[in-house]
Amino acid sequence: MDNASVTADAKHLTTEELEAGLDSIYQSPKDEGVLQLIVRRPQIGERELPQEAELSLTHGLIGDNWSSRGSTRTPDGSSNPAAQITVMNARAIDLVAQGKDRWPLAGDQLFIDLDLSVTNLPSGTRLAVGSAVIEVSAHPHTGCGKFAARFGPEAMKFINSPLGKRLQLRGINTRVVQPGVIRIGDVVKKTI
Repeated sequence: MDNASVTADAKHLTTEELEAGLDSIYQSPKDEGVLQLIVRRPQIGERELPQEAELSLTHGLIGDNWSSRGSTRTPDGSSNPAAQITVMNARAIDLVAQGKDRWPLAGDQLFIDLDLSVTNLPSGTRLAVGSAVIEVSAHPHTGCGKFAARFGPEAMKFINSPLGKRLQLRGINTRVVQPGVIRIGDVVKKTI
């Protein structure tokens, strides 16, 4: 995926346009959704869009750079096990990205049509995806400068607003608790 060409024609929405999209986000399924997109990041700035992927207890999404990239949020700079797999609501990313071809720019690995709000998916909630199971982390997933550059400063404010944080519009961090294979179109179910 060529990030430059996808970013060049980007339209950044206003706060009013973003708020107008909340109705669709509120309609996200509560207990059972669908995996809409898998994004593997083999290197920084690169994106692959496999139809199928494997989730591992130790490496997260196989072929993704999570385990080798490390984290600024761990004392020793190692990968953060609480942020092994990042998940974003498909309706939220569709709103801010203004097209599925731009979803991968968010940097998340899984995009699911499911209510990711704190109320619906508190930390510790488990989600079955294909033959794998992931668990929602208490570690919050917040937007960064790259997110603002790609989707606009208003989108960054929107996802980090008090409402955006309650709805977890930027997404959630998860860890793999049962390895397995996932595929686009898989049903995603709350198990706990």
